[in-house]
Amino acid sequence: MAGEIIEMSEGAKQKSNYKIGDKVCALLGGGGYAQYANIKYDMLMPVPKNCSMVEAAAIPEAFATAYLNLFIEGNIKEGNTLLMNAGASGLASVIIPMAKAFGVRVITTVLTDEIAESIKHLNADRVVVTTKEDIAEVLKEELEKGHSVDVAIDCLGGEIMGKCIHYLTHGARWIMIAALAGTKTEIDLKNIYVRNVRIIGSTLRSRTPETKAQILSELVEKVFPKIESGEVKPTIHAVLPIQEAEKAHDMLYQGKNVGKVVLTVE
Repeated sequence: MAGEIIEMSEGAKQKSNYKIGDKVCALLGGGGYAQYANIKYDMLMPVPKNCSMVEAAAIPEAFATAYLNLFIEGNIKEGNTLLMNAGASGLASVIIPMAKAFGVRVITTVLTDEIAESIKHLNADRVVVTTKEDIAEVLKEELEKGHSVDVAIDCLGGEIMGKCIHYLTHGARWIMIAALAGTKTEIDLKNIYVRNVRIIGSTLRSRTPETKAQILSELVEKVFPKIESGEVKPTIHAVLPIQEAEKAHDMLYQGKNVGKVVLTVE
């Protein structure tokens, strides 16, 4: 969520640099569908200088998840190659430009040419339309050309995960954050240990409050300058009044959104 601070406890005043009237965005475990939210001071971030409040509301969850999986779990470096599945998802709309801003080459997947066209602004280096190309064959080709995937962030899973994981860089990290395409796959275990590939399960929600606070602090320090320079921006698919929350959820269920859906409270 994003909003304006209207009241602070004495502890928050003493332990933070925030003050009443500051515009902030915040990471919440829930409770954001409201006019008022009670938030611990270390779950707040300032609104980046060139962002609207709508854009700011789209930052905390997606950007914190992107940072966690790219830099903490993935330990990605400039010059590495990233595979980000489901390129039209709200998370991919953040991860792809964030990775690009830090000098990472990005491969992503979509279902149709129309969706590929809709995410051109994210500037992925290779967009694979999986109804026309086999992503496992694409990754094999990338491996043979000498620029194979160092980090994969996968919200799909399913059968294809086990086929793709064979074609990664030695020491690569495959990070599972969801399994929308299925919870079961078949993996050649010898390939995993011979190539030193690591499979990492990761969710932001399960992290301790202290870890989340550290992620937010690093976001402000390392990523917010790139937001303020325009290198990374949240992609907003739609903005609806909170009274139309059910309509907003339908957009997500149908999978037709490219980027984030934001609710406004008047």
